[in-house]
Amino acid sequence: MLIPIGTDIRLRKPPVGNWVLVGLNVAVYLLVNQFHNTFVAELLPPLHASVPTLYEYLSYQFRHGGFGHLAGNMLFLWVFGNAVCDRMGSLNYVLFYLAGGVFAGWIFAYTNANPLVGASGSIAAVTTAFLVLFPRVHITILLWLLIVTTIQLPSMFFIIFKIILWDNVIAPSLDRGAMESNVGFSAHLGGYAFGLLVALAMLLFRGLARNQFDLLALWSRWQRRGGITGEMHFGGPRPARPIVMEEMESRPLEPLKLTPVEQLREDILDRISEHDLDEAVRLYQQLLELDARHVLPRSAQLELGNHLAQSQMYEAAVRAYEGFLEAYPTAGDVAPVRLYTGLICRRYLHDPRRASGYLRAALEGLTLESQRQLAQQELAAAEADISGPAPDTTGD
Repeated sequence: MLIPIGTDIRLRKPPVGNWVLVGLNVAVYLLVNQFHNTFVAELLPPLHASVPTLYEYLSYQFRHGGFGHLAGNMLFLWVFGNAVCDRMGSLNYVLFYLAGGVFAGWIFAYTNANPLVGASGSIAAVTTAFLVLFPRVHITILLWLLIVTTIQLPSMFFIIFKIILWDNVIAPSLDRGAMESNVGFSAHLGGYAFGLLVALAMLLFRGLARNQFDLLALWSRWQRRGGITGEMHFGGPRPARPIVMEEMESRPLEPLKLTPVEQLREDILDRISEHDLDEAVRLYQQLLELDARHVLPRSAQLELGNHLAQSQMYEAAVRAYEGFLEAYPTAGDVAPVRLYTGLICRRYLHDPRRASGYLRAALEGLTLESQRQLAQQELAAAEADISGPAPDTTGD
């Protein structure tokens, strides 16, 4: 089982709109399902797909069939919705969320005759909007199989292949019982389509401010690097067709205007993706001269820290690790990073007090016995360095 529990994104402001939606969904569930409040139940009816009313396309979004249904939806809304709300602004986000639910409900009613409840369609729209706005972000996944651990997966892979294709297309087609269940797969797919198309349109028509990390910017860079110019055929690479420039009535898209910090950040991520870590480190040092507290996405920040340590640039490595620990305190690999930071501080920077703090914190989260033993050994050595050699009490 793969369950998303977090992302690399640092929010600029509190996502109040998403908090309100989560709170309303929980409140309605408690009033209807736990306290059996008939007034709220009648005020927010399910969507009766055979004879739907306009109001039901809104009301059904706040009803849930059981605690598992509510908990799963709210987890996905929390993981993906906070970042989308931060990017859109609370009012626009809430309107987008409700519109996504309306469209998902309309698709469901067009293809089914059963009643429909739940925020899944709305959350599906939010999920693909997240994909459009943050395609390069990594998602922290709780892996629950024979063991329980966390892993990092790119958002494009997890959302497209796992959530959309596997959960809503492939797996249901393999399990006829799932297809005949009460899961509204068509509502999910309608929500995904709505979120993808509307988020792209908002970027294209400047309903949302563009940046260098959204899906359109990623596509633009891929084009510039010749991603679509070398068409392939059976005889080998086909030369790209010459481009004929014609005057068009429409105004061409303006290039993204990046600040020096944004440009350096983008260049660093490009160099990391190309495995040119030496150049990425050089650019990262320039970035810190402009913004000493700047932190890259989780995996990129950690990869740079590791490369700096391997290159024996120990002070810079510790600085990169410290930025990681401050920005991503709940990441699954925080404890090992604290261990490596403490080890570098003691062995190479000869700073036992600084090392001691990191090693003590690491021991609280380390689970592998080999890592715990290493942390305990390094902590004992650091404490011995702090106390200093025992005084010489022998006589003359």
